[in-house]
Amino acid sequence: MLRIVLIMLAILAVAAAVVAPTALHLANPYRLYDNVVPAKDIAIQAPRVTSLPDFSQYQQVADKKKAFFDFLAPLVAAENARIAEHRQGLDALHTKWLFNPNSLTREQRSWLAYLAKQYRVDFSLESIEAAEETFELLIRRVDVVPETLVLVQAANESAWGTSRFALEALNLFGQWCFTEGCGLVPQARGDEAVHEVRKFSSVNDSIASYMRNLNTHPAYFELRSLRVEQRLLGRDIRALDLTPGLLSYSERGEAYVEELNAMIRVNRPLILAALADPANEDGPVAEPGFSGLDDEQATRSNSAPE
Repeated sequence: MLRIVLIMLAILAVAAAVVAPTALHLANPYRLYDNVVPAKDIAIQAPRVTSLPDFSQYQQVADKKKAFFDFLAPLVAAENARIAEHRQGLDALHTKWLFNPNSLTREQRSWLAYLAKQYRVDFSLESIEAAEETFELLIRRVDVVPETLVLVQAANESAWGTSRFALEALNLFGQWCFTEGCGLVPQARGDEAVHEVRKFSSVNDSIASYMRNLNTHPAYFELRSLRVEQRLLGRDIRALDLTPGLLSYSERGEAYVEELNAMIRVNRPLILAALADPANEDGPVAEPGFSGLDDEQATRSNSAPE
């Protein structure tokens, strides 16, 4: 009898050794971050890039495009990996809270507060209603932006990495700031205007700021709603699904969105090649077909900065 009990205890110990790490990993996402709050280590590390290559050296348009996408794709993928890791931790804590609202540790609450600050969400777990609203907003905002969309907008807004703002401010997305000296003054700025084109210390920071802008600014609520819809339907989130949410990104509105869609169609093969992961035989998910402007029209943008 004792022998049987010992055997059963041994089996339970083995099962616990297998299951416990997974359970603890789910319950305590700080293991993703080596117990550092806020997170400092990310899933994919990218080098800090503080200058742009000379894309104007390419005589052939196709060569310039390929060089631009090949340069930018790893940096975009790294930022998305960071966001995806934060979302994984958020999902784990949300699951834990659903099972027991009082089960979150002080460190986990501290990390959630940090995340909420980063994504401009009023943080409160003081009541069930407040916590539900906090988690709902965070889950809507802490999410990836399709690499194809990021790359195409960067190409459009920076004139393929050759604009004044791209070269002098590392600003690939035409982002503004409103404190004197925070960036470069546009040459065509009106007398009453006070905005400047924000200056970044690295290309990485420009990408991160652009993604945070799409994930937090009220102007892009529709984009985030479209992304949630795709999540609920269990679909891959693709660039063409989200471009209708960018009507406010440019004064050109629908014409700007149509131009982005055309650029996605025209440049899809180059983008897929730049994003291809040798470890993934299937490669990135291809965007659905789109019929629109021709290649020459798709590469021009009246909304591109100087």
